[in-house]
Amino acid sequence: MGLMSEFKAFALRGNVVDMAVGIIIGGAFGAIVGSLVSDILMPVVGYLTGGVNFKDMSIVLGEGEKAPKIGYGALFDAIVKFVIVAFALFMVIKAMNSAKKKEEAKPAAPAAPPAQEVLLAEIRDLLKKQKG
Repeated sequence: MGLMSEFKAFALRGNVVDMAVGIIIGGAFGAIVGSLVSDILMPVVGYLTGGVNFKDMSIVLGEGEKAPKIGYGALFDAIVKFVIVAFALFMVIKAMNSAKKKEEAKPAAPAAPPAQEVLLAEIRDLLKKQKG
């Protein structure tokens, strides 16, 4: 089997395609959450805290214009984004597990009786008719 045909067989398996779709949707969801936090949530938090802009919050190490900064405000922003994405993922997994449990809880259809039992039941029914 050639390298290209082996790669094609790998890439077109269901799990790989599902994973690729999940990564793409996850990236888009991350962008939406990023905008929600940066453009909507953090300005409201800043307003409630007296006009504090969290993205600009930092600790300057040293003096002068070129002194390095530790931007802890951006870290706070990233933590809020992470918590929102993690909670959304938790809710999706919880819903999937709940649906899986419901699927497993459905009683299976009773199995058909073996052919011998069916045949014996037919013989019994015929004997009942002959006696009656």
